[in-house]
Amino acid sequence: MKQAIWNGEVIAESNETIVIENNHYFPPSSIKKEFYKESNLHSTCAWKGEASYYTLEVNGKENKDAAWYYPEVTDLARNIKGYVAFWKGVEVK
Repeated sequence: MKQAIWNGEVIAESNETIVIENNHYFPPSSIKKEFYKESNLHSTCAWKGEASYYTLEVNGKENKDAAWYYPEVTDLARNIKGYVAFWKGVEVK
């Protein structure tokens, strides 16, 4: 079981993460939505497509744009469509 943890809370948990480029992508159903707020940030990956971001809000603290996902993907990345990955101090263990 993989867990994504930030600010003392488990914010995602799954046995079915997909690892790409050393990032664990968590299935959309495994994230605890109460900790996620849509962000306006977008970035583009040449082979995955356009990423959208979430800001995390946990126990009164905010971690801006700390999670990302691909709502639409290229054929090469179809297995991670909608899956969520983390950075900015989010621990995956």
